[in-house]
Amino acid sequence: MNFPRSIRLDVSDANAFPLAAEDGEWSVTGTFAFADTEPAGLTNKEQLAFRNGWLGTDSFGRTTFVQVTEISDEHLEGVVSILAGHLMDHYGAPDMASAIIAARGETDYAAGLCDHPVGTLLGIEREFTADGVAERIRVIPKQGDDQHAKIWSIVEDDDKV
Repeated sequence: MNFPRSIRLDVSDANAFPLAAEDGEWSVTGTFAFADTEPAGLTNKEQLAFRNGWLGTDSFGRTTFVQVTEISDEHLEGVVSILAGHLMDHYGAPDMASAIIAARGETDYAAGLCDHPVGTLLGIEREFTADGVAERIRVIPKQGDDQHAKIWSIVEDDDKV
């Protein structure tokens, strides 16, 4: 089974989000964290986390990109367990059975987004709408052997500063 895993292409996540996910964390969209959020009450970093952040399931920090990777059943069950505990501790799940059901729903959804070749990068975009929160997943295909997708290029500038 494929599953999203955080990837750091540079140091920007550490500066952009209130808490950055570590490279290599199993991740879910984490949109549930914004279900009862008032947009006006978000700080700049929280706004960035809302708009573009996946949720790492170790640190519960945010990451801009995840990479489609293979996950073992054992690791997946670990993610469900950790996420269920987080839902109990921070989001008021009434009991562990309910938290596990919700966590499994999150992990099933995240796995369903990974119907792409291993190595594909995924981004997320969210916005508040009249109906709640709208979410879109951006797919950045892998480009070549052992290379991540090219998302920008650097061009030398001959101008002297």
